[in-house]
Amino acid sequence: MKRENRMRAIGRIAWYGVFILSILSFSTLSGCGGGGKKQSASGASPVKGDVTLVLGAYSVAKDALQEIIPAFTVHWQEVAGQTVSFQESYEASGTQTRSIIGGFDADVTLLALEGDVDKLVNAGLVSPEWNGDRTKGMITRSIVVLGTRKGNPLGIRDFDDLTKPGVKVLYPNPKTSGGAQWDINAIYGAGLKKAELATGSKDAAAGKQFLVDVHRNIESMDKSGRASMAAFEYGVGDVIVTYENELLARIAKGVEYDIVVPPSTILIENPAAVVDRNADRHGVREVADAFVEYLYSNEAQTLFAKHGFRPVNETLAAQMEDRYPQPPELFTIDYLGGWDGVKDTLYSKRGIWYQVLAGQ
Repeated sequence: MKRENRMRAIGRIAWYGVFILSILSFSTLSGCGGGGKKQSASGASPVKGDVTLVLGAYSVAKDALQEIIPAFTVHWQEVAGQTVSFQESYEASGTQTRSIIGGFDADVTLLALEGDVDKLVNAGLVSPEWNGDRTKGMITRSIVVLGTRKGNPLGIRDFDDLTKPGVKVLYPNPKTSGGAQWDINAIYGAGLKKAELATGSKDAAAGKQFLVDVHRNIESMDKSGRASMAAFEYGVGDVIVTYENELLARIAKGVEYDIVVPPSTILIENPAAVVDRNADRHGVREVADAFVEYLYSNEAQTLFAKHGFRPVNETLAAQMEDRYPQPPELFTIDYLGGWDGVKDTLYSKRGIWYQVLAGQ
């Protein structure tokens, strides 16, 4: 009797298994274009009607994008007659890059560093020609500056002042934050400029020592530029090394800080790119391309400027010269050997930055 009951139970389990498999098979076939939907060249079904773009951006760009995205949806409705919505993710640039490589299906990305987009290129996610346009893929600019408490009570005037005893300094962690790499690049480059002015040649040892002297006063290294700013607003530290646009945006919201523009500092350039493999697979390539192109428009560049970014649009940049004065010794990443040179000199496993961290 027990044997018969056991056999009946096994039979019922087998029957349910076949039933579930048949349903799954039917669902799979129904979802594979059995209704005759035309496939695009990439294999994804072209989107008709509403479109959703997945956006993965670095955290500092968030406030500007909260205005740019609604403006683009109106623009796209007018030019394409199509409603577009966004799914948005904001992280430190390095974290966002690793997330996309790890499987986050972003169609478009805005990052802090050209090198982060290059990582997506190397992963086969972004076309090697992503930066072939008029601004080499860069959609915003800024400079590295110093933020102090209201009235600049410590009399900070330059990166040199960050080396003084008792000055508590904040900048993010370059391992996770693209903004932090710009900050470290600026300090190192200022050290090189100082040595060049004194001796007539760039001296890597002098640049390293300058980094050592500043880092000796580090109070906090957070995971992103936005987290570093939050710590500063909470009351941590005396001086923050950060993007000019971050401080301008906070001042515009009523936070009382002073901005100190060092005479020698670096020009920041931030890229945007279509994540080709994802956009093609999702069938949203047209609107993804249009969104990145829109970021160069007068409307978008004006909104970026509202949030403290320097425009890449030269006409607008000329109109905003009074708001964004040129530091006397502004240098670019090329002064440090380009990103390839920086990755090797500063951020390789035996690079200068990691020597500074290790106390070598």
